[in-house]
Amino acid sequence: MHLKRLLTAALLLPLLYIYITKLPPVYFAVLILTVSVITQSEFYSMYKVKGFLRYTGIIFGVLIIVSVYAANNLFPHILLFSFLVITATRLFLKASPSSALSDIAPVVIGLLYIPGLLGYQIDLRKEGAEWIIFLYGTVWGADSFAYYIGKGIGKRKLYESVSPNKTVAGAFGSIAGGIVCAVLIKTAFIHFMPLVPAMIIGAAVGVSTIIGDLVESMFKRDAGVKDSSSLIPGHGGLLDKIDGALFVAPLLYWMLHKL
Repeated sequence: MHLKRLLTAALLLPLLYIYITKLPPVYFAVLILTVSVITQSEFYSMYKVKGFLRYTGIIFGVLIIVSVYAANNLFPHILLFSFLVITATRLFLKASPSSALSDIAPVVIGLLYIPGLLGYQIDLRKEGAEWIIFLYGTVWGADSFAYYIGKGIGKRKLYESVSPNKTVAGAFGSIAGGIVCAVLIKTAFIHFMPLVPAMIIGAAVGVSTIIGDLVESMFKRDAGVKDSSSLIPGHGGLLDKIDGALFVAPLLYWMLHKL
């Protein structure tokens, strides 16, 4: 399992680095659009959203990503219009009002959770490719520190009902990993960024990575699945790989404009 993870990472990471740093922002937006469609599909499959409701949600997800890239401030309008269409679709698809909310909720939550949060990565890329490197580098560092520290010395469970393997020690490891990687990436790529803000952002990344991971674990346990899919060998689904980054990207974008 670990060998599969290492081989997959060794193949994908250099290609992604070149793609993100060497190509114009529109190519990154296309990548995010693709990721959004795949991960939204995974989320809808977890909750058994099928048919017209499923495709309606994905189409509106595409519109949200396109509107973010176009910077036309249509996101709230698209989101509200999607709610109108999704609820009307449910109204006419099934005559019975039974389970109406449970049919509609995953479709709308999927829009907020995936394209809604992914859009911030497009905004970060507009600020510079280095911020995407910073985003994924710090999330990866937080994840790695959390895993190895939690596995090595973790005893006390962090949130057993949601994620039995996570420990308090691992959570502190996530924060430490976020700080260490933030400082390293700042030194290598973002020389103009002061040290103290980099450390503060790194700590915040560590906390947000844990929360993003726990939120996806909550959804998976609720849906009764182990992984969002089996798309990536040894890693599970694509949503399993970006759950932390989904929560970190908005935080990083907001902090960049405040610190």
